[in-house]
Amino acid sequence: MNQSDFHIRFAEPRDLESLVTYNVALASETEGRQLERSLLQSGVEAILADSSKGYYVVMEHLPTGEIIGQLLITFEWSDWRNAVFWWLQSVYVHKEWRRQGVFKQLYDYVLREGKRQGNVAGIRLYVEQDNTVAQGVYKQAGLSAAPYKVFETDFILPTRPSE
Repeated sequence: MNQSDFHIRFAEPRDLESLVTYNVALASETEGRQLERSLLQSGVEAILADSSKGYYVVMEHLPTGEIIGQLLITFEWSDWRNAVFWWLQSVYVHKEWRRQGVFKQLYDYVLREGKRQGNVAGIRLYVEQDNTVAQGVYKQAGLSAAPYKVFETDFILPTRPSE
């Protein structure tokens, strides 16, 4: 990868279609879920309009203008640390660009930004328990498994049949 051909930046409204398309693909590929596109689009638009909810970071291939990778950062306040954790969500790399360091570059960008801001306690993400490929990528990038399991009650998406 010629680094001068790529640019990491905060997502903008013009990226809406790519973000929605990648989130649909992410849900299908990792969890076998079919997301309601109009609901998802409204959710992405809400993030793009209000950075207090979070923000997307994207990698753009400059020669084509194509977004080739994305991740969403949302926030969790930690009273124990008097600082915020950044949660990485909606991590997706276009199939043609996988295994070329796109996630690592996005993650390193976020890591530098979190350290620069100074009020970030750390970075967390959750990963589908059977997605061993993604887990390997995250470990290789320097993330480690936390000693927690995530439990939830989801009011919007139904529980998958395997649960």
